Amino acid sequence: MKFNAHINVMPQKALLDPQGRAVTGSMKNLDLSQIENVRIGKHITLEIEAKSKEEAMQNVELACKKLLANPIMENYEFTVEPA
Repeated sequence: MKFNAHINVMPQKALLDPQGRAVTGSMKNLDLSQIENVRIGKHITLEIEAKSKEEAMQNVELACKKLLANPIMENYEFTVEPA
């Protein structure tokens, strides 16, 4: 069975986000000063072949822990749906 996974990886709130700070500063230049505290992360989609949704979720969890996110600096969350 095929599944689609949607993964969001974001920097931990306690850590500085230089990209987010730069974008927040640029908002003021665009007369959008009401927008604050921008945080920039990654959105990853992938297809998984698995026997069950639980197996697909285990595979996504492993991929996140080992490759897609740095657990020291980033948090992640994901959803898995049938393709």
